[in-house]
Amino acid sequence: MPKRRNDLEIRSTTVLCVRRGDLVAIAGDGQVTMNNAVAKADAVKVRRLDEFGAGGKGVLVGFAGAAADAFALLERFQRHLQDSPQNVKKAAVELAKQWRTDRALRRLEALIVVADAEVSLLVSGTGDVIEPSDGVIGIGSGGTFATAAARALLAHTDQGPADICQHGLEIAGDLCIYSNTNITMLSLD
Repeated sequence: MPKRRNDLEIRSTTVLCVRRGDLVAIAGDGQVTMNNAVAKADAVKVRRLDEFGAGGKGVLVGFAGAAADAFALLERFQRHLQDSPQNVKKAAVELAKQWRTDRALRRLEALIVVADAEVSLLVSGTGDVIEPSDGVIGIGSGGTFATAAARALLAHTDQGPADICQHGLEIAGDLCIYSNTNITMLSLD
């Protein structure tokens, strides 16, 4: 969804998270678009938080929206993880509650996806904490394209989550003018 800031329309990002069995991967494209021009082609929109998560395997985080807003949310999510480092779901719920009730946070224009060895979640500023039943979460301008591709690949191939993320983002990059195929991939083994 486009954001309006001082008459500058900003569209960017495709982030895809895929879970299959005990494996999970998250990937993001690199494009940031301002008005009708590509402002940056190699932005990194996914992070790995090694010190947290179920089984000590880490937490994967992806974000879409205004970069400063996304980083503010990431910092708050990390603070909640410090209170319960093995419970990503609890940290996500606490972030969503804070995001929904804090006056300054309510204005943030971003979405985040978090995943660890046990759970994948979409967290929004409207208080949503959504765990997809099929293990696929796509956000950003090309998120629906990537999600559709990932669901088809999950249903009709034996590919692992990293391969599905790669192919899903390539398809989104080919279809969405606000996405590209400069992909950053992270996974939990």
